[in-house]
Amino acid sequence: MIEAACLQLTGIRHGFFTRDGGVSEGLYASLNGGTGSRDAPDKVTENRARMAATLGVAPARFLTCYQVHSPTVVVAQGPWAGEARPKADAIVTRMRALAIGVTTADCGPVLLADPQAGVIGAAHAGWRGALTGVIEATVAAMESLGAAKSRIRAAIGPMIRQDNYEVGPDLIARFAAEDAASRRFFGPTARDGHAQFDLAGYVGARLARAGVADIEDVRLCTYAEEARFFSYRRSSHRGEADYGRHVNAIALAAE
Repeated sequence: MIEAACLQLTGIRHGFFTRDGGVSEGLYASLNGGTGSRDAPDKVTENRARMAATLGVAPARFLTCYQVHSPTVVVAQGPWAGEARPKADAIVTRMRALAIGVTTADCGPVLLADPQAGVIGAAHAGWRGALTGVIEATVAAMESLGAAKSRIRAAIGPMIRQDNYEVGPDLIARFAAEDAASRRFFGPTARDGHAQFDLAGYVGARLARAGVADIEDVRLCTYAEEARFFSYRRSSHRGEADYGRHVNAIALAAE
């Protein structure tokens, strides 16, 4: 588990979980938290229980949503059953002993906290969600629970980094059309019409644009570090049948 210095706060627990420390095998070895993967469900359940224990919550209080690459945010007021997971890409809460998280395998996880207000958030920022406003929506949802932008701390977790993230002309054109300020996040590549996309830099810029000043990036690449991380793109390049998922979660400790 990787922790960000900015979120090492009294009363708050968090972690960007790696692929280490679980019971899954093969492509999913070992701490696969993806309920949508083809891994054995009992192994995923055990893996998530281990993550929940690390954050000091019961397994039923370790929540992720059904992610759809959207800007949709939900407010968690208590546990929900697995089959009742809301379709969203970010969760916020002020409930104690409730861990909220997002699953990733190259996309950008962002964990947020206003320690004074006792409000936390977790956002799944792939390129679609980041472009369409999941970061700003998460900050706004935290504000609705009493957080203040000036107090929010945000940590950007492991994700695919620019050196390993080549994108095509369609994506470049979409960003240019919807966010003119995004051009600086596309670097040159050997292939005509393509570019290397700095997703982490873009997510950080959207956090700053949303009014968050305290931003930390752990600067780790899921694609490059196979021993530590799952990667959707790496698995796709190899023609593998599936891939594991990380969980990135944060919780307010029980009083």
